[in-house]
Amino acid sequence: MEKELEVKVLGIDIDEMEEKIVNLKGELIANELQVNTLIDSTKNPIKDSVDAYLRIRETEDLFNGKVNVVLTLKKNIKNKDLRENIELNSAIEDKEIVLEILKNLGFDKIEVGYKERRSYKLNGARIDLDNWDKQTYPFPYMEIEVRDFKHLNEITSLLEIPQENISNKSIVELQEELKLL
Repeated sequence: MEKELEVKVLGIDIDEMEEKIVNLKGELIANELQVNTLIDSTKNPIKDSVDAYLRIRETEDLFNGKVNVVLTLKKNIKNKDLRENIELNSAIEDKEIVLEILKNLGFDKIEVGYKERRSYKLNGARIDLDNWDKQTYPFPYMEIEVRDFKHLNEITSLLEIPQENISNKSIVELQEELKLL
C-alpha cells in the first residue's frame, strides 16, 4: 500500500516545462508508454461504495523494453490542497485473465487509454509529463508528487507555475468536465 500526495498542472506548454526541469538539473527517471485500463461496474459503481477507481496499468519502459503490469485500486482521501491517494497495487501475470475474472464478477465497464510519460526527480519531487491519446484526454499535463503542501509550494515556485493552473482532480474527473463542454 502506497500513499501519494499529488496535483496536476493544467494549461501549460509541456515542452517548455520540461526544458525548465532539465535546466534545473532534474533527473530523468522514466520514459514510458502506458496502456491504462479503467474497470468499473455499471450496476455497482466503485465510486458509490468508496471514492476510488480500479485500473490495470501496462507499462513499457523505453529505457530497457521491459513491460510491467499492475492492478491498482486508487482510493482518494479528502484533502483540499492536494490530491491524496492510497494505492493498493499488485503485479499481475496475465492481464486478459484478470479482466475475464473481473467481468465474471460484474465489472462490465472497461475503458482503455494510452499515455506517453516522461518522469523526473527534482528537489525530492516526482514530476510526470503526460500525453494521453486524444480520445482519452486531449491536453498534455504535468503531475507533481510531493511530501506535503509546503514541498508543493517550493516546487511550483521553482518552476514558476501559476496557482490557477494547479488542480487536484483525477483524470476521470477531468474527462467528465470535458463531456460537459
